[in-house]
Amino acid sequence: MPDAVLREGALSGTRIAVLVESDFYEPEIFYYQHRFAEEGAEVDFLTRLWGNDSITFSGHEYRAPFTADKSLEGLSDDDLRRYAAIIVPSGMVADRLRYTEDVDVLAPATELLRRAFEEPTVLKGIICHGMWLASSIPGKIRGRKVVCHNNLIGDVRNMGGEYVDADVVVDGDLVTGRTGAHHHLFARRIIELIAAGRGRGAVPQLPLGGAPR
Repeated sequence: MPDAVLREGALSGTRIAVLVESDFYEPEIFYYQHRFAEEGAEVDFLTRLWGNDSITFSGHEYRAPFTADKSLEGLSDDDLRRYAAIIVPSGMVADRLRYTEDVDVLAPATELLRRAFEEPTVLKGIICHGMWLASSIPGKIRGRKVVCHNNLIGDVRNMGGEYVDADVVVDGDLVTGRTGAHHHLFARRIIELIAAGRGRGAVPQLPLGGAPR
């Protein structure tokens, strides 16, 4: 499957959600914005709007601006199921979005990710430091094969995940990537999985993928 040639517009009619906040990795976010659209997908960049109509965030590398106007809060189960994939990107996005005012309540972004894990038709994509967002829901990672940034290997193991030394790892409906610099490989695998699973009612169960380091 990694070497499959996709037909033009392979994701036509699908929707992909990408979480975003400040200190995002610009090459990654801008790549998703254009690459998924190139395959025909509608891409929504979701964030916590804090009562605002929109928020303009700054990137990590170049302080590039990126404006988001779609809220990750208040999505119904039907809204959630309309997404073919939900992606937690690299950079500091996950760390910012996992903030919660009440330490006994999951942050809205973490709660959204928890709900997404309950939906087998929604592909979960987590790359690099994005794994931080799952730290409060370790049961969703326990027993899963994943890769993450080297700095988070201890976190993954503490969550009960099985770290795999590869650039991209697929475990059922969960796709993980090593670092933000691997976003192109990560996105390609997500595109392949969505294209392969369309019309089947679930994400296809493909084997582990990605080149070893």
